Amino acid sequence: MTLQKVNIMATGNKPSVLLVGGGIGGMAAALALARLGLGVDLLEQSAAIGEIGAGLQLGPNAFAALDALGVGEAVRRSAVFSERLVMMDAVDCSEVASVPVGEAFRARFRNPYAVSHRADLHGALHAAVKQQPLIRVHTGAQVEALDLGARGATAVTRDGRRFAADAIVGCDGVKSVVRARLVGDAPRVSGHVVYRAVVPAADMPEDLRWNAPVVWAGPDCHLVHYPLRQGEQYNLVVTFHSREREEWGVSDGSKAEVMSYFEGVHARPRQLLDRPTSWRRWSTADREPVARWSEGCATLLGDAAHPMMQYLAQGACMALEDAVTLGAAVEACDFDLDAGFRLYASARVARTARVVLSVREMGRIYHAKGVERLVRNGLWTGRTPERFYDAVEWLYGWRPALCLDDARATAT
Repeated sequence: MTLQKVNIMATGNKPSVLLVGGGIGGMAAALALARLGLGVDLLEQSAAIGEIGAGLQLGPNAFAALDALGVGEAVRRSAVFSERLVMMDAVDCSEVASVPVGEAFRARFRNPYAVSHRADLHGALHAAVKQQPLIRVHTGAQVEALDLGARGATAVTRDGRRFAADAIVGCDGVKSVVRARLVGDAPRVSGHVVYRAVVPAADMPEDLRWNAPVVWAGPDCHLVHYPLRQGEQYNLVVTFHSREREEWGVSDGSKAEVMSYFEGVHARPRQLLDRPTSWRRWSTADREPVARWSEGCATLLGDAAHPMMQYLAQGACMALEDAVTLGAAVEACDFDLDAGFRLYASARVARTARVVLSVREMGRIYHAKGVERLVRNGLWTGRTPERFYDAVEWLYGWRPALCLDDARATAT
């Protein structure tokens, strides 16, 4: 087969970068690098640019990153700003915790807590990408082979195209081709299955139309709901520990399967399972944190670097932080990409590992049963909002201006 070679042009004396993956992380990384004057080619395996899925939650750290990328206001226009974060006991319908995320929260973290449809967030990033003349997006470009050398990186796609650049960033998710080359580890299939759906607001029970992400925590399972698109829709997410041996993947869901895992929960949250007309099923996976994900002219970003489960709602937030930090590191190293990639990874490894491990522990808290459930239900008794804010300062207090501080402290 004859290979078509596509050379990526550097801008002036600045290097060029190849990005693999056109999801939230890939789009954000493209913006971060192009805004510095680097030429970027983004390879997306799908035939068209778009985002599947339903809703996601955006903490203050995500908005700090989005503002740094120049798309914060666009995302705010389509987001729903939450009044509080709520955990309910799915067995007896009691309130476990209710934390306000209004004015005092915004003053503390300089940004709101909001929810958004994934397509709206991705669309805002994509719209900004299309305005950048230094970014070229290639669809139907599934990468099958990589050549990483001292003079740069080359990616070969299934249809025979050959893309060359000074460096490459893998933004290609849990099953990352770039990670397979750099790290070579296997995903850790969790055994936790997630069903997601979006329903019209009119189909939601009136007494559950809350302006808040609500978690109904049950034994080995939980339900989540929150409004989307100015309250016109509601996002529904249910998670359970599968009885089957799972393999990572996405498929159509079965209402009968969902219902079988929630027989022990209260009728009030259980009624939500009747609302969707269709579900999508995710068998989830993460990976063990690694100490190094950059090598020479190649690095990883987002789920390719640190895939995590959903229990802290931080997957997209971490990818956005990664993108901003990547740009800052490249600039700090005067556009020496090998050095910039090392600095970027050293600034991100410990923080993202902490999130991955905290997510696993939060999953245990959500799904507590027996005596552990009683312990969980008493964890927040008597706590003021300020104590909660203190506990999440490490997570929500992230700032673009300080994104390289941990790496610099380590280096010294």
